Amino acid sequence: MRRLFLALLATAVLATGCTSTSYDLIETSSVARPKFKDNDPQDFGKNHPARHDVHGIDLSKWNGTAIDWPTVKKSGVSFVFLKATEGKDRIDPTFEKNWRDAAAVGIPYAPYHFYYFCSTADDQADWFIANVPKASMKLPPVLDVEWNHASKTCKTRPDPQTVRASMQRFMDRIEAYYGKRPIIYTSVDFHKDNLVGAFNDYPFWVRSVAAHPSKIYEGRRWAFWQYTATGVVPGLKGETDINVFAGTAKNWNSYVASVSKPSTVTVASEPIAAGPAETLAYAEQPLAEMAQ
Repeated sequence: MRRLFLALLATAVLATGCTSTSYDLIETSSVARPKFKDNDPQDFGKNHPARHDVHGIDLSKWNGTAIDWPTVKKSGVSFVFLKATEGKDRIDPTFEKNWRDAAAVGIPYAPYHFYYFCSTADDQADWFIANVPKASMKLPPVLDVEWNHASKTCKTRPDPQTVRASMQRFMDRIEAYYGKRPIIYTSVDFHKDNLVGAFNDYPFWVRSVAAHPSKIYEGRRWAFWQYTATGVVPGLKGETDINVFAGTAKNWNSYVASVSKPSTVTVASEPIAAGPAETLAYAEQPLAEMAQ
């Protein structure tokens, strides 16, 4: 099925006329002005975030609990990634409230796990599974991998082979349990150190707040781009991260419909054989025909 995904992906690229130097997998039409205010706007050139139809946010305890979710949705937020767990023993205290409130107003939502390289992949997968219900992920779960420069308890930096093996183990466990292929979130330095050329059959969410991803992520196709940490979104207090989806609004609707389907994967404590991969709406063909 992964071969089928890659073949369809290649067909989609040819159909849309994209090349390896395209700024994303779908060339989107220009938008007159940014959807949201930014307190520290950057000049991304012609390939600026406002060219994208679909914008979303990511939240954690640092955003507080005084969130006006109806206003957030009305402002144009199309999705939200929510911090759920960290390492093998931490839960974000706002996670439960956030996913239920997002669900109540109809914003697609997904949990993310901040990975600690001082804990094993299995310990962290066990922790995530024990604390993150299937109902909390309308979108696929996210594995957040980055060097944690501020950590006082975990300064370990494994070699790239160990990093990739740990990630694969964690993602295999999560995909087996939830029935959705995880999204990988990463930062520029971590990607350069560990991920160039790796995990090409996984959707990526990349952080790039000073330049367009095509300029700093070598050969990486991405599904989501976190372009600012200083965004201003109605309904939220203070500044927040804002992201865009790589495709069009039509692509987005097809993608959400596909990944929101109930899981049919058998629950297992060990990785199961790879099943149909969740894929992105990179082309006009329905996702159901691509990977379900």
